[in-house]
Amino acid sequence: MSVEEELKSRSESKCELCQSSENLSVFEVAPSDGSAEQSVYICATCKEQIENPDKIDEVHFNCLNDSMWSEVPAVVVMSYRLLKLLGREDLVDSIYMEDDVRAWADAGIKSSNSVVVKDSNGTILNAGDSVVIIKDLEVKGAGFTAKRGTTVRNISIPQDVEGHIEGRVNGTKIYLKTEFLKKA
Repeated sequence: MSVEEELKSRSESKCELCQSSENLSVFEVAPSDGSAEQSVYICATCKEQIENPDKIDEVHFNCLNDSMWSEVPAVVVMSYRLLKLLGREDLVDSIYMEDDVRAWADAGIKSSNSVVVKDSNGTILNAGDSVVIIKDLEVKGAGFTAKRGTTVRNISIPQDVEGHIEGRVNGTKIYLKTEFLKKA
């Protein structure tokens, strides 16, 4: 039986991430030996976004809330990596993985140690930290003001915008300048 046939059978001919049944193909979860155990069966939409993380659609990957609980290690690894990429540390922290599976998941994540982000007091901020806004900030394009004293939890550190963090305020994911924040 070929790898694709094994994956079709395992996934019941559905994308193992979003459950779509259209345009499915085999995707090897690197580092991989090419086996079915280290591959997932995914749709073209998921594959395109995995291969082009700059164009990732967070709404499409709401499906990860379900796929992260899969009994298939390769599916859990892909869910973990995508949730990390989306900055969803709240969900990443709830994923259970054996030590060898976690090592596999972490092996495919690019190191982000090169960027050091500090708050207004010079304290180093890390992904998953909580920060407090120290000045009312008008959020352009969203039509609201992020009020002083608002706590932003589970921040992520974007690699493409220096001196900023990414977090959710009033349910909206926004970039915030670190000069207007202090670590909680």
